[in-house]
Amino acid sequence: MDQTKIGAFLKELRKEKNLTQEQLAEKFGVAGRTVSRWETGNNMPDLSVLVELADFYDVDIREILDGERKSEIVEKEEKETLLKIAEYAEKQKKQAILRAIILFSLEMICCGYTIAMVIMVLKEDSQIGVGYVIIPALITVAFSVILVVNAKDYVINRQG
Repeated sequence: MDQTKIGAFLKELRKEKNLTQEQLAEKFGVAGRTVSRWETGNNMPDLSVLVELADFYDVDIREILDGERKSEIVEKEEKETLLKIAEYAEKQKKQAILRAIILFSLEMICCGYTIAMVIMVLKEDSQIGVGYVIIPALITVAFSVILVVNAKDYVINRQG
């Protein structure tokens, strides 16, 4: 509990009501010096006075104890939430890009292997069967499909 912050908040609330310290002191039956001590954070109002102050200023007692309005707290929490969401989205983006790079690399390796096998099969004296071409070709196609699906999911998530 930051008494200085609470005091500054009490001072702000008093000024919003266009009251002097003496006028507020009179309203609550305390000395003007007492209000000054509250607002500097040197002293805190008694609990019964704190409840009356909250009612008088039309704020929640927790707002006084926090030294700020709930709306300010809510805005702070919303900002923190938005930052977390942005961090999460950035992490997802990096993961999608990494998956795309890995899939593309594997696709290129399979494609190169397939081309090499086609060249070997087309040689007249080759003893390599067609299966050595078909399997890597199918794997290359599978990686291509996965890459396209990954990209499609990424785009849909970015638009949604």
